[in-house]
Formats: sequence, structure tokens, C-alpha cells
Amino acid sequence: MMLRHTLRALSVLLAVALAGPLTAQGAEAPTDGPRLGPVTNLPMPRFVSLKASEANVRRGPSLTHRIDWVFQRRGMPLLITAEYGHWRRVADRDGQGGWVHYTMLTGVRSVLVEADMLSLRTRPEADAPERAVLERGVVARLEACEAAWCELDAQGYSGWAPQEALWGASLDDVGR
Repeated sequence: MMLRHTLRALSVLLAVALAGPLTAQGAEAPTDGPRLGPVTNLPMPRFVSLKASEANVRRGPSLTHRIDWVFQRRGMPLLITAEYGHWRRVADRDGQGGWVHYTMLTGVRSVLVEADMLSLRTRPEADAPERAVLERGVVARLEACEAAWCELDAQGYSGWAPQEALWGASLDDVGR
């Protein structure tokens, strides 16, 4: 009983110690350039996608931390906001998130349609012919972005959509 209490206290202290530097690091990030992740040396924050059809979202960056919930949508875009070892702190479109093991994530990008009945166009132009229509909440693969348009592939339908109607694409994706 005493050992379990001691281990629980140590895990709480570890969580507090980890939260401090990560929060402070974000506050001290230089404004003249992108902040890089301490583990991957990749820009942060950055978008990724959920690789698995289920991924545990934990309160802290280890298997000993409690599972708060489970992401259950393969391909869902997520925003990485912190790194610690093999763990990534992620957030979904609603800002909900936690720590996920890096093997549950992929750099293959996807976006979430945020507009009702979004038209996929044949070219990145508002007056281009419509190729398909996507409903709000559809997850589509992000192929490329240029200017304010992104090329998507959604279950075999490909076309261009305005970037402002998507979550998971950023201005940094232009030219990608």
C-alpha cells in the first residue's frame, strides 16, 4: 500500500515537472522564426494525422499516466504542440487532446472539412467546374496547397477547396 502511494506521488511530481518546462518553453519561443521540437527538430506546432483507428490519449507522456479518452477516427488531423521522448502532445479541432505515442501518428497529412457542402473544384479557382461535394466533418487526404487553395482526395474524389474551409492545413503548407 505504501509503495503504491509513493509511486503515485512520484508520477504526479513527474507530471508537474514535465508540464512546467513545456509550458515555459512555449512562452519563451522566439517570434522571429519557427520553434523546433526538442526531439524531432521539426517545426512546432505542426499538423499530423492519426495513423491507427484507435489511439489512447493520456494525461501525461508515459504508459503510467491515465487514459483520458480514445481517438477513434483513422486519418483525423491533429496538431502537435509538444514533444517528450516517444510521446507527442496533440490537440484535435476542438482543442481536446493529450499525450499520444508517436507510433500512433503519421506525417501523411489530412484535413477536416469545416464547411457545409464544400465544393471540390477541378482547379484552384472559385469559378472552376465542381467535381464533387463534401459534407462537414469529412476527413480528406491533403495532397498540396497553393495560395489559398488545397488539393484534396476524399474517398477517390480529388479536387481543390478553399483553405479557409478546412482544419488541418496552414499557411506553411503553401508550395507543399
